[in-house]
Order: sequence, then structure tokens, then C-alpha cells
Amino acid sequence: MSNNESAPQWFVDALEAPVETGKVEVEGASIAYRAWGESGRHGVVLVHGGMAHSGWWDHIGPQLALGRRVVALDLSGHGDSDHRDHYTLDAWAEEAITAAEAGGISGPPVLIGHSMGGIVSFAASSLHGDRLAGVAIIDSPIRDMTPEELELRAKAVANAGPPKVYPSVESAVARFRLVPPQADAEPYVLEHIARGALKQVEGGWSWKFDNLRMGREGRRSLEVMNPGCAVAYFRCENGIIDDALFERIAGQLGPDALLVTLPASGHHPMIDQPLAVVAAVRTLLGAWGR
Repeated sequence: MSNNESAPQWFVDALEAPVETGKVEVEGASIAYRAWGESGRHGVVLVHGGMAHSGWWDHIGPQLALGRRVVALDLSGHGDSDHRDHYTLDAWAEEAITAAEAGGISGPPVLIGHSMGGIVSFAASSLHGDRLAGVAIIDSPIRDMTPEELELRAKAVANAGPPKVYPSVESAVARFRLVPPQADAEPYVLEHIARGALKQVEGGWSWKFDNLRMGREGRRSLEVMNPGCAVAYFRCENGIIDDALFERIAGQLGPDALLVTLPASGHHPMIDQPLAVVAAVRTLLGAWGR
């Protein structure tokens, strides 16, 4: 029996919810996205973290789609989107905003970004605040590198060759690991996102993300950036943000930022506390909607 077969009904229902998929070109790269809810409504863009993909939101997106359009994209270098010769925060921010319009969101969207996706969303709030209704950041260090980026950098130094190829989906899924590790991950969520992270290649299966991205990335300074729209920050209680870093982030976001701690959650709350993420985001969107 797979983990998904023993999953709770709410998770099964979310994965069975109607979903639309599409692609849009942004600065020369094809960007893949998926969308839930009625097209033409105001909505939300879900931005995944480093080495992740849009499927990390498959059990979250449908639960946010009542009365709104929800879009989750694969940033370039991830998922089913193209790889680039060079990656920038500016391009990723533009991808998120362009995917909102292509995916059927009417008007300025709210961006919700996790980890590296939080950095992308914060950059978008500074670069394109007038094009956004708000930004919510989940357990992201903002100015510092995320754990998954540090992992990519270490792997790039140790082995700049092609990504590992596994003989079967099952063998690859068995090797899937969260960065940083998280003991309380729900197994049915973990299996779903692991399977969605794979692509078939010659000789077997490999991960979709660009394992050479760290050698092709230019990171602009975030220290001089300030949000140009409404902003909220969700810190995970057992995540990567300590008290000193949280205080520094709060200072950079400004006195009007909404700061919330998600209880009992690790760095990847959509994996160990998914319903808490849904409740927190629903509450935020309800408040901002008024």
C-alpha cells in the first residue's frame, strides 16, 4: 500500500480537485503552472522553494480556491519549466507575476512564497509592489541563503557532473530527502511531492531541478529592498529562523508587517502542518480582502 492510499480524506479530495495546467514564456523560458478555482477572479500565486516544484502546493492550492483563482508555478530551473543559462531574482519575480495573469488571475495577485520562494516574493514586493495585492513569506531568511541553496552549492562544489539517475521511480522516491531534514513530515505528502519531482531520462529517472543552478545564478542585494505592498511573515516554530534573525527580518519588513508563528511546524509546514498553513493563509486573505 502506498502512503497516498492511507492518506486522510481531505488530502485525497484536494488531489482530485479540478486543476488546469499551462505554460507561458517569460524572458525566453517556458514557465509551467497549474491553477485551481474559477478563472477571472482575484487570486493567489504560490511560489515554491529551492529544488522544489509547484506540486508541493497540490494539497494546499485547492483549499484556497473558494471564491478565488489560485496559481502555482514552477520557477525556471525547477519542475516542468525550462532551465536557464543564468538565473536572477528579477526574472523569477517576473515569472510569478506573469504566471498570475496567464493562469487566469484578475487584478494584482497575492504572492505566497516558501523559503527561496519567499526570497523571490520579497524581491517582487520591492521591484513590483504596484503590481501586487500583497506578499506572504513562509520561513525564509530573505537576505541569507536558504538551506536548500546551501545544499545545492555544496553539491556543485563536490560534483559538477550530471544529476544521479535512478533505475525506477520507487528507488528515487526512497532516496528523496528534505533540506533541512524534517522528522515529522506526513508520509503521504512526502511521497506525492517526491514523485512529482522526477522526470524520465535515459537509463531511468532523475530529479527535475537544475543541479547546476548555483553556478549560473546572480543574486542582487536584498539589504536595500523594502516591500512596496502589504506584507506578512509566517515563521515556523521549529524552522530555520531563530529569534535574532526573526527580529532582523521584522525590522526590514517594517512596522505594518503582519508577523505570525506557525505552531509545531518545521521549515516545510506544507508537509508537516498543511492544515495550519491553509488556516493561516485563509485568515490572511480574508483580512486583506476587507
